[in-house]
Amino acid sequence: MVTTVHTVAFEGIEARDVEVQCALAPGMPAFTIVGLPDKAVSEARERVRTALGAMAIALPSKRITVNLSPADMPKEGSHFDLPIALALLAEIGVVPADKVAEVTALGELSLDGRLVAVVGALPAAMTAAAGGRSLLCPAGCGAEAAWVGACDVTAPGSLAQVIAHMTGRTPLDPAKPGEVTGTGGGPDLSEVKGQERAKRALEIAAAGRHHLLMVGAPGSGKSMLAARLPGLLPPLEAAEALETSMIHSLAGLLDEGGISRVRPFREPHHTASQAAIIGGGRGAKPGEISLAHNGVLFMDEFPEYPRQVLETLRQPIETGEVVVARANAHVKYPCRFMLVAAANPCKCGYLADPARACARVPQCGEDYMGRISGPLMDRFDLRVEVPPVAFSDLDLPATGEPSSGIAARVATARDIQAKRFAGRDGIRVNADASGAALDEIATPCAEGKTLLNQVAERFGLSARGYHRVLRVARTIADLEGAGNVARTHIAEAVSFRLSFGTEA
Repeated sequence: MVTTVHTVAFEGIEARDVEVQCALAPGMPAFTIVGLPDKAVSEARERVRTALGAMAIALPSKRITVNLSPADMPKEGSHFDLPIALALLAEIGVVPADKVAEVTALGELSLDGRLVAVVGALPAAMTAAAGGRSLLCPAGCGAEAAWVGACDVTAPGSLAQVIAHMTGRTPLDPAKPGEVTGTGGGPDLSEVKGQERAKRALEIAAAGRHHLLMVGAPGSGKSMLAARLPGLLPPLEAAEALETSMIHSLAGLLDEGGISRVRPFREPHHTASQAAIIGGGRGAKPGEISLAHNGVLFMDEFPEYPRQVLETLRQPIETGEVVVARANAHVKYPCRFMLVAAANPCKCGYLADPARACARVPQCGEDYMGRISGPLMDRFDLRVEVPPVAFSDLDLPATGEPSSGIAARVATARDIQAKRFAGRDGIRVNADASGAALDEIATPCAEGKTLLNQVAERFGLSARGYHRVLRVARTIADLEGAGNVARTHIAEAVSFRLSFGTEA
């Protein structure tokens, strides 16, 4: 007889169904796990053997073979402990085989039989629901997995509770979803004195999810402005929250099983490796660009990142997804994020200040900003200079518009875009529009078209730059509640595109 329990193997944010098959055969006692297990899965036999021994359950003196099917798919992680233990318990008659065949199980076993929380419970619950099965997971994962309403989730704390539940002696109640956290309070944009043009750029970027580059001397407020961007963004929609939470579940970042409606704000250090930013490493884990999905990726000291890291951003920015290819893994992660980058104008940072600039001006600035390649610079919709604030202005009271007022306009513009793109796959905001969809929503008036054509010819706009100007102009029109893209909207969009006096 062969007993079967279902579990999952992770490929990106997808949880692939895996059958854990267990069989007993006469012969010398042995416990073998086959089906491309990694080291953690192979060691499961010792954890299972010891945990069962702690419960006074002796393994039979036979050959125990556990097969993880499909056998050609790599299996990684300690979450295979519980399904292997369940399959073995069903094979020796401790729990009913028909009961364990109806569940998808995952969880790590400690040596005393306790169940330890593992990553990926949320996508595992999605796979279980698709297969018409319930999910059995550790208590520490129950609140996270219970967010999938189509799946019954049971979250025991130990293997003993699993056995009592499966045999009907002590049935467990279904797990309940964790708390939903909304938008929290954060630094307010009214605290930033001056920098009105940079604030306007933040508003436009937030409204249309446009990529933004801020350049200014050290201490001019670039990081301060970026830190206030989350306060301008609307909360995640239900579908967006689930997408983002699935990625964070795989990374082990969900706090006590709760689903957050706050958009992610990731700010990696400029010494981060390519695997940390793009994804990869052991098991091809998601990188910062995927952890920032539906949110913001803030990269301070942008030119200081390794050139290879910066260049790998180009394709994900365009496609909204990244494929991490390794010798033993080929996984895809979504990464529709808003890139906000900050940079000094040169290595010393004082290119525009003759009193403090280094002796290599202006070559210093050209070399430093030259670390950002033309194709990557072309992908920034908005570019704004952030000049130093006068000391006299620092003593003045804060009189700027609060974040709540700007956030209300951003939310209204996002609602307009949601209605505009309803029913269109892959398009949620103006930054996603391209081709016929962009022509339909952002064709400017005759005067605006003339201005854009003149700018394109005079400054040598690329085709990408031309279309990005149209997207930004459409967002500016949405912020004003205008139905059509007018010349003023094109003019403002162009002003942000050419703020450094360079071609797009």
